[in-house]
Amino acid sequence: MNRPSCLLASALTAGMLLSTAACAGGDGSGSGSGRTDASASPVSASPVAEEPRAASSSPSSVRTLTEAEAHAALITNSDLGSQWTESKGAAAWRDALLKSTVDPADFITDKANATQCQKLLDGLYSEDLLGDPRGASAVTGFDDSDNDAQLRYEVGAYGQKALDAQLKWLKTLPDTCDQFTAVTGKGDRQTVQVISTDLPDAGDARQGLRVTMTGELEGDPETLTLDFAAARVGDSALSLTNGGLDGTEHDSTRQAVEAGAKRLQDVLAGKSPAPTQG
Repeated sequence: MNRPSCLLASALTAGMLLSTAACAGGDGSGSGSGRTDASASPVSASPVAEEPRAASSSPSSVRTLTEAEAHAALITNSDLGSQWTESKGAAAWRDALLKSTVDPADFITDKANATQCQKLLDGLYSEDLLGDPRGASAVTGFDDSDNDAQLRYEVGAYGQKALDAQLKWLKTLPDTCDQFTAVTGKGDRQTVQVISTDLPDAGDARQGLRVTMTGELEGDPETLTLDFAAARVGDSALSLTNGGLDGTEHDSTRQAVEAGAKRLQDVLAGKSPAPTQG
């Protein structure tokens, strides 16, 4: 009695297919119950048609970086230029200048900005502006014999959502922290300026910053110039700082990002990175 009326309803309109199935089956435990798929069209609402759609609309599995792959994705000094050699250790200016505190007097009307600028300084000092890797990571470093600059380079797996959030935050810093005062541990005052820098169209997303700190170091006038750059490839990323008290070569920053993104893409695709130019 009820069954014929259900079959009649299904014959009248394709939009009643799910109701027909419920009528004929007697329970609502079919694969389509309790789920909404905004991308599905009303015409293909049958349980049989939904299963492939559900599989294809789920997030694609992202290849997780291994420790060996992270090391394989690191750049070498051949990617930078003949003046770059393996680093002999962190420069003294890291502790002297980067371990500084934002002067709250610059942010009387906007304490939230003071917090963001302090986060920038802390991230430069602790070398974690992208946050802590959630998976494998590898680090290398180089010294520039031309201007005593140092370049620290890291590859790691962070997760795409976390990376996109950090890149979005980094993009706000040239406005939030355009110029402010930082005070070193010895009480020296530094004028800090933050600007955006251009990077090659490498990876899936990227952000570049230049941070300068101008003031005194042990009684002598000094200016620290640092490039920071990051590029996301899938759920992994490369990041680097490049600079020193005698300036920074932005071309080296760009070269590192371009070569590094290509190496990381190759590794995540299961390929051996192309040999660097000698």
